[in-house]
Amino acid sequence: MSAREEVLARIRGALGNSTEVHDVPRAYRGQGEHAAGSAELTDQLVDRLEDYRASVVRAADDDDAIGAAIAAALADRGIRQVIAPSGLPRGWLPSGLSAHLDDGSLGARELDAIPAGVTGSAVAISETGTIALDGTDLTGRRAITLVPDTHVVVVRAADVVQTVPEGLRRLDPTRPLTFISGPSATSDIELDRVEGVHGPRNLVVVLAG
Repeated sequence: MSAREEVLARIRGALGNSTEVHDVPRAYRGQGEHAAGSAELTDQLVDRLEDYRASVVRAADDDDAIGAAIAAALADRGIRQVIAPSGLPRGWLPSGLSAHLDDGSLGARELDAIPAGVTGSAVAISETGTIALDGTDLTGRRAITLVPDTHVVVVRAADVVQTVPEGLRRLDPTRPLTFISGPSATSDIELDRVEGVHGPRNLVVVLAG
């Protein structure tokens, strides 16, 4: 018997022959105390993100202000070339920037040569400092947010909720979901923090509204 067969046999033995589906207890808190988009939640989200070493820029919720905030963030880092999903509002991409609208044709090597990805977001959860992407034309495919060294993501204040259950209710579970809590980092080796191992080294969040 192979190791795989042995593991599966043990699982079958533990499950037995019953096909009964048991109810899952759902006694957890499903709603926060504050309304989505409230100042309490946006302040909490900023606090969490900065604790995770992300950079947060606040802007008004209009295309010109968002585009100016993105332009300033990229200029501060000397970035002149980005990749963005096809549905990103054109006003978010500053003039004079070399912007490639993703059509899925670029592989990991080509994406690695692009210094930054710029995307929107689906929802943000203030208590955990988590931003969710759902693979739409606004948030793009995973590769354009994980391979470039910097990810600039726009979060609208109206999309900030307090708890994980509230965030999950806003997402389609059949879509490719990516959850981001700060830049990619690990402390697996002797507790030394290393950033950029599984995704971008730098996360810039433009909080609009």
